Amino acid sequence: MQEMITLLDKQFVPFISEETIRHKIKEIAAEINRDYKDKKPLFVSVLNGAFIFTADLFKELTIDVEVCFIKLASYKGTQSTGHVITCIGLDANIQGRDIVVIEDIIDTGNTLHAFLPQLFNQQPASLKVAVLLYKPDAIQHKVPIDYCCFNIPNKFVLGYGLDYDGYGRNLKEIYQLHTPS
Repeated sequence: MQEMITLLDKQFVPFISEETIRHKIKEIAAEINRDYKDKKPLFVSVLNGAFIFTADLFKELTIDVEVCFIKLASYKGTQSTGHVITCIGLDANIQGRDIVVIEDIIDTGNTLHAFLPQLFNQQPASLKVAVLLYKPDAIQHKVPIDYCCFNIPNKFVLGYGLDYDGYGRNLKEIYQLHTPS
């Protein structure tokens, strides 16, 4: 893992290594494989941030599974705007299906707080949430989390699909915003 990196006007320090992420995803995949052994769930991946998490999770699944993508946006720079915009909506019929929403990060909870009721209204058989990162200290809207890779402090992070104004998604590790002491 690199030492400190600079993206745009901010510096970031290593936080979670690629190896640690990979190991945790294998653990979560094993849970999902067990929980959905005799089912065919549909995974709903939230773009843009969750695309790498979704791809790596899918490599570890051994069950029959489908995936679709939606695009929801609520961030500008390093802050949540508090408003969730649906850029690409759900195009699958989920009535009677087992659904697993895949999200990169839950911090305020605004995104899933706005989106999950839309899914419940379509009467899925079940609805669970898998998240890479969860910031319990930032939560404003409690949302259900069934599979969580990492609980993290309330600091801005990027890499492994997460970005800072569009940059840094391609980093294999997760970096945290450097705050000089």
